[in-house]
Amino acid sequence: MKYIELTIHTTTEASEIISDVMWGYTEYGVSICDRADIIALQTAKESTFWDYMDDDLEADLAADKPSDVLVKCYVAEDVAGEVLPSIMKDIYDAKERSGGFVPFGTLEDTKRFVNGDDWIDVWKKHFRPIHLGTIVVVPEWIDYAPAPHERVVLLDSNMAFGTGEHETTSMCVELMQEYITPESVCIDVGCGSGILGISAIKLGAAKAYLTDIDPIAVESSLHNSELNGVADKTVVAHSNLLENTEVQGDIMMANITGEVLKMLAPSIPKNLKKDGVLILSGIIESRLEMVKAAYEAVGMQVVLERRKGEWFALVLKHE
Repeated sequence: MKYIELTIHTTTEASEIISDVMWGYTEYGVSICDRADIIALQTAKESTFWDYMDDDLEADLAADKPSDVLVKCYVAEDVAGEVLPSIMKDIYDAKERSGGFVPFGTLEDTKRFVNGDDWIDVWKKHFRPIHLGTIVVVPEWIDYAPAPHERVVLLDSNMAFGTGEHETTSMCVELMQEYITPESVCIDVGCGSGILGISAIKLGAAKAYLTDIDPIAVESSLHNSELNGVADKTVVAHSNLLENTEVQGDIMMANITGEVLKMLAPSIPKNLKKDGVLILSGIIESRLEMVKAAYEAVGMQVVLERRKGEWFALVLKHE
């Protein structure tokens, strides 16, 4: 069978948005090649060794030369003529919806033919259960036997954005475990795959509200809620934020980019109880003070700051 490999040139900030779009059209694999991830690994661990690194990339790192982030996906050749234009349209629609708050880069696209029969199974072998405190995120095709204290979150293979592998997601899942109680009402803004809301229910929360402006994310969250048997305790809405201001959360999570978090700062607290906890993630260092200032301006105070690689997460409460 033949496939078309589609590569989009973008930025770190927009790479996961584009990845989300691609996952809506393929179950054959999406990858993000980001120079910033390599820098983060090198910074975090002096003992990191790379057996195979492109010489040009190594030179660019040494010279601190800017480079594109490459997001790739694979589409079967027989449907590529219909699917590829739809992917590009959704990407440009996402750029338009961002209102200029998220830099998307050039969005230059390249395509090439790829031959493969068993490479998809090889790709799947790279995915393993991800342990995030007591939560274990497991691809649905893997048979995993949890330990008594573990709570399994299954994610479907063809809706895999927001897997917990990325530092921004893992920090949210780890942080929420410090605050969830059996009475907790949790709200996830920008839910993606639904991993945060589903994890909240698995950890014992009473209810989880999930919102996203991307219809593919809404579909993914609904599907994964059913897959995990928690659909009766989750509400998924196709919206920027909850429309019902009477819903008050004990815990709110928003794993988005710094620019979007700033934009949402005046609106997010309306659904948070006065003694509630707000967890923000997806923030790079250059946007950290901007995000803090935006939420301090609406009466929120940073009580905890956490970092993984190049990414930051914040825990805030009302002053």
